[in-house]
Amino acid sequence: MNNISGPGRRSAMASVDFYRRVPKDLTEATSLGAFMSICAVTVMAILFFSETLAFARTNMGTSIALDENDQPQIRLNFNITLMDLHCDFVSVDVWDTLGTNRQNVTKNIEKWQLDESGQRRIFSGRNREQREVVHEEHEETLEELHEDGEQAVELDPSNFAAFLEEHEMAFIDMYAPWCIWCQRLHPTWEKFAEEVHKLGMPIGVGKVNCVTHAQLCKDQKVMAFPTLRWYKNSEPIFPDYKMDRTVAALTGYAKRKLDMEQKYKDWETKNAGNPDKERMRPNAGGSRAEHPGCQVSGHLMVNRVPGNFHIEAKSVNHNLNAAMTNLTH
Repeated sequence: MNNISGPGRRSAMASVDFYRRVPKDLTEATSLGAFMSICAVTVMAILFFSETLAFARTNMGTSIALDENDQPQIRLNFNITLMDLHCDFVSVDVWDTLGTNRQNVTKNIEKWQLDESGQRRIFSGRNREQREVVHEEHEETLEELHEDGEQAVELDPSNFAAFLEEHEMAFIDMYAPWCIWCQRLHPTWEKFAEEVHKLGMPIGVGKVNCVTHAQLCKDQKVMAFPTLRWYKNSEPIFPDYKMDRTVAALTGYAKRKLDMEQKYKDWETKNAGNPDKERMRPNAGGSRAEHPGCQVSGHLMVNRVPGNFHIEAKSVNHNLNAAMTNLTH
């Protein structure tokens, strides 16, 4: 057996040395090396100054490109999430230079109500035209209706909680004096309160001025005026009332709420302690969790001309509360 040792072994080890010495002839200065170094430094300096000057100067340029597509319209897809705006108040509008002005576009647009984490919770359906509610006209003025006293109780932070505790069921109008829809509702709301008193309905009817008591309405998350909200055992019942604003419609709504509550109480009395009847429990008109978030998605067919589309917060039956309107998306 032959063993590798001595100079041969050192030569094998030296072949894998990554840190070898540079030969002395490469470290000696030469005229050619100096010339090449001067050329390299000159070129780098020129490049540095030329790039700096090009960066510091700006030029305006215009170019025109012709679209080869001969279709008169293009499809515009979008998917926008608004975390703090109810779907009822979201409108999709389109404008262009040809004079197109389409407000609240309904075709090919869907809305989803979102939960607190931004996840889809309830399908709000296709975007649809907002129905104008019916308002009732009255011969008497509000002052004439108040001559024998106000039946709709004026609420403020000092008596709001006590009013809800006093009345198991309460129906409250949260309004702003400058709101035109609120002004039209005032006589109707007073007549509705008189009708409730006349019929002996166990309902507290109140109203809150959201300009004077802005913090109270903010705490109640009032997003639009007027907001007509039903309360049960001091808790708000969602969704808010959005039907016709007539005495008959408001009275009918209150009666249905009372009927549902009475059916629920009768059922509980009759079936107390009977678990087999639990699945047959009637709906007591309880509140469903409601978060004012909306996802708007779909597509628009727009003219192939300069224009834009807007996601706008508006309603044909309400004035939005600017302090509570958030279009962040």
